[in-house]
Amino acid sequence: MASNLIATDMMTYTPAALGLVGLVFAAGFYAKIKSLPDGNETMNRIAGYIREGSMAFLARQYKVLAVYCVVVAIILGMVLSLYAAGAFVLGAFLSLLAGFVGMKAATYANVRTTQAATTGNKANTLLVALDGGAVMGLSVAGLGMFGMGVIYIVFKGTPEFGQVIHSFAVGASSIAPFARIGGGIYTKAADVGSDIAGKVIENIPEDDPRNPGVIADNVGDNVGDVAGMGADIYESMVAAVVAAMAIALTGTAATMPNLLTTPGGDNRFMGIMLPLLLTAIGLVVSIVGIMITRMLKHLNPAVVLRSALIFPPLILVLVSLVLMPILGVTQNVTLALAVGAIGGALIGLVTDYYTSSTPVAKIAESAKTGAGTALIRGLAVGMESVAIPLFIVVACAFVADRALGLYGIAMAAVGMLAGTAVVMTVDAYGPISDNAGGISEMSGLGKAVRDITDELDSVGNTTAAIGKGFAIGSATLTVIALFSAFNSEINHARQLAGAGELVLVLTDAKVLIGILIGAVLPFMVAAATMLAVGRAAGAIVEEIKRQFREIPGLRELKAEPEPTKIVDIATKAALYEMILPGLIAVLAPPLVGFLLGPAALAGMLAGALAVGATMATFMANAGGAWDNAKKYIEKGKLGEGHLKGSETHKAAVVGDMVGDPFKDTSGPGVAILIKVMSVVSLLIAPLIAMS
Repeated sequence: MASNLIATDMMTYTPAALGLVGLVFAAGFYAKIKSLPDGNETMNRIAGYIREGSMAFLARQYKVLAVYCVVVAIILGMVLSLYAAGAFVLGAFLSLLAGFVGMKAATYANVRTTQAATTGNKANTLLVALDGGAVMGLSVAGLGMFGMGVIYIVFKGTPEFGQVIHSFAVGASSIAPFARIGGGIYTKAADVGSDIAGKVIENIPEDDPRNPGVIADNVGDNVGDVAGMGADIYESMVAAVVAAMAIALTGTAATMPNLLTTPGGDNRFMGIMLPLLLTAIGLVVSIVGIMITRMLKHLNPAVVLRSALIFPPLILVLVSLVLMPILGVTQNVTLALAVGAIGGALIGLVTDYYTSSTPVAKIAESAKTGAGTALIRGLAVGMESVAIPLFIVVACAFVADRALGLYGIAMAAVGMLAGTAVVMTVDAYGPISDNAGGISEMSGLGKAVRDITDELDSVGNTTAAIGKGFAIGSATLTVIALFSAFNSEINHARQLAGAGELVLVLTDAKVLIGILIGAVLPFMVAAATMLAVGRAAGAIVEEIKRQFREIPGLRELKAEPEPTKIVDIATKAALYEMILPGLIAVLAPPLVGFLLGPAALAGMLAGALAVGATMATFMANAGGAWDNAKKYIEKGKLGEGHLKGSETHKAAVVGDMVGDPFKDTSGPGVAILIKVMSVVSLLIAPLIAMS
């Protein structure tokens, strides 16, 4: 008995403790980055502009989000409890903190990556960018695990536990749409506006120091692909764990089967504890993976980073294979983890194919006959790319359900997200290497330096596409698990009230109405974000044209541009335009749930899942394919007559301009929409169960 109590206590404290371990490693990588040489005065001046712009945007965004958090916390405190309000604030605060720390590290790592490239050592340059990304990756995973671990320690076994952990998840989730969409609007408005004004109108190279939009473009890489993506991945990890815990808390024998292989154990405790414990072990595996990746720095960067993304979840499966018998738990848990891990790896490989292989070459070929054919081919590639990833998710859900019911689906999502720290590390590596290339160009460091940063940036673009595919695939599986948890929560509340089980019937008018409402919402968010990027990019183009027209000597490099004006335009647009999509995600569930009831809300979640998962995958992959088709042409793979500046290249640039908001704003925004609506629905389920 005593040994069982010791084992239980160890399991209880392990997630929070391992979360702290992740944060210690993050602090170590941060200190290492700060200690590296940071180049000459020009490089530091440019890096300073990028850092100041990034932190200024974050400060203004966080002020807006602070008001939102206070309002929601007051509502939760009045409707639910002060514990729920506090957990919501904690979930939101840790998400914001991860973004702040990661952004800070990325804006120090970029110039140090450039400086490493000046030595001609590609391996060390890769290492600097990777270490900068590791700060973000380990902060996201470490803070998420620490927050959930502390809540479990404080509230385990209490009646408030379910409500508190759900509130934490809502706090984590509700930051994500504002951070990801706001950052996405900023980065793509600056990118598209800078490209149109620079490449198309002024016919000057990318990252040319004469272009006042270049600084804003580099700032955008950080606010969109570091802070924004961090909030997205943090929310996915928390949502997957909470979905499994919710099913364990409220599930029936059908949704929460017996996990234990020996009689007399606490099945519910094990069901709640396993997703926390396995995700914490996944963090340790990720740390080991990051260290091994650093040791392989002399190999092909593309191979190293692809391996870093794929192997940690698979290693966790092997750990689970050994651990489950020790805990007295069925290996069906390992099977559920395995299908999630393998499914995530397959989705990454499929995404890689559609955004960096034959389909990209075909888009580039189609650009020979103009922008129209390049756009048509890219749209077709994006549509085709939806099928296999969604079939993989379906297969994962089917196998996991056969293994462990609805709880198994949630554990498959946990398995898919086991390498959260590595996914975020590799994703943050991309904008760091991209910024390094921009600093190199603007500092006039020469072709040899730019060749190194360009190669690392090219690898970053590919791994970013894999990361987005991975994030959307895991989001889809997580939402299936959250939908199951929502249904369990509704029926648990009805059972406590002495009412019958809610049976969802497709011919029920409320369910059908909900499905149609849910199907519309992804289109609303996609349209709002695309229009936001278009409006902001237009304003940026006009300002850049004005500066070239009114600043004497700018074209001749005899005068400095005014990048702060572009940064201000992009910042104001992002903060204003992120509000509508964010509110749709947060307010749609309570509006439908309280007005039309739980059946309509369930229908809305189903409709949003079906349309949102396909739309997000389509937009992310089409955008990635257009982007790499442009780079394919720039590398001279179509021959001498189709190089940078040719009509073929200009046609591909048009595709890239459409694809940028597709892959970095609207696609991720839609994926976040379906997750946030599911988490909010889970929180309000007991309140609407009887309506």
